[in-house]
Amino acid sequence: MKELLLAGAASAAFGSAAMAQDCKIDVGMVMELTGPAGVYGQAGAKAVDMAFRDFNEAGGAGGCQIASEIRDSQSQGNVAVDQATQLVNIKKVPVVIGGIISSVTLPILTSVTAPAKVVQVSPASSSPTLTQLGQEGKTGGYFFRTITSDALQGTAAAKYAIDQGMKKLAIIHVNNDFGVNMMREFTTAYTALGGEITSVTPYNEKQANYSSEATAALQGDPEGLYLISYPVDGATIARAWISSGGPQKFLLNDGMNSSDFIKAVGAQYLEAAYGTSSGTSESPSTKYFYDNFESFSGGIAPDAPAADRSYDAGAIVALAIAEAGEPTPDKIRAAIPEVTGTEGEPIYAGPAEFKKALELIKEGKKIRYEGVIGPVAFDQYGDITGPFRLWKITDGTVETTGTMSPEEVAQVKAETTP
Repeated sequence: MKELLLAGAASAAFGSAAMAQDCKIDVGMVMELTGPAGVYGQAGAKAVDMAFRDFNEAGGAGGCQIASEIRDSQSQGNVAVDQATQLVNIKKVPVVIGGIISSVTLPILTSVTAPAKVVQVSPASSSPTLTQLGQEGKTGGYFFRTITSDALQGTAAAKYAIDQGMKKLAIIHVNNDFGVNMMREFTTAYTALGGEITSVTPYNEKQANYSSEATAALQGDPEGLYLISYPVDGATIARAWISSGGPQKFLLNDGMNSSDFIKAVGAQYLEAAYGTSSGTSESPSTKYFYDNFESFSGGIAPDAPAADRSYDAGAIVALAIAEAGEPTPDKIRAAIPEVTGTEGEPIYAGPAEFKKALELIKEGKKIRYEGVIGPVAFDQYGDITGPFRLWKITDGTVETTGTMSPEEVAQVKAETTP
């Protein structure tokens, strides 16, 4: 009760020096700490907390410390709804960060945050269904995500595959909203660009063995495999594919951009593995994050899936709370576009940069956060438009081979959409 009273007082007198010493603002987090996407959620939760730590070291929002109230979705939508409901109805949080995967984020949005008019920021849910809900007016403008839609990543992946000479691919995809949508968007662009898909094989999560799926995918004599998956299941599938005699040529989604995935499969089998991720090349933000995240997180690698964009989600929420002047959902919703976009003084990751941001906000000046994944600008549906990082696995390390700008992706999509 004391914390709720403090939060209410902060709302009434956000910049009050009297409140600055003991003021705390709770932000909800629903992350996949366990289950098939646990590797995402564990990294994501640590990254959000690192952003809050950095922001609090910089002075906090009007002197108020931002604290996370974290819950485990267990990678299940029904569990996520229960946890988010507690955060919104009992803890009265103005923002929920999460989930990581779309099958968790969607039910939170439709059952909890949108009806309650509470801000939700997903670091890694890429389903086009989230855009559709915004277009239908079902999110109220309270939803944002720091990852591009699969509708764009599928297009970028198709172009990258063709450019690498991968013109005859089998597809294995996780059988959920994310996997189905990614497969569809990729298929549309890839075939329009002249590629041939020899087979499409869905799979269900958490199986001990995927030999039957690998065997089915080999029908039609493909030159390689487009694997749409998560690191744990993805590694099991990749090993089954290799064991079944599948060509050691892979196209991978952003979730496979992971040292854990590479180690589990074996770097020697991934010398012809290519992939796409939402993000950009090195910047002051990426350098700060890659230099500091592993020690903060207790050993989680900075390239862990969803870590970079989770830091950005936390940073954007914290900066928006400062910009808003009070920790209420409506004010925060309005402030998120104000601290991102294309105008204002650039602000990068880390305490020194956040301190600079807070001083500019206090002076009434505009800022724009340029995060670990690059500059972020949200459209009216809470989507970002890019860019995409193109990468290849070389000697067990993911190396960037280039980028595709939002304009380039849009052009390819226009050319390949029926």
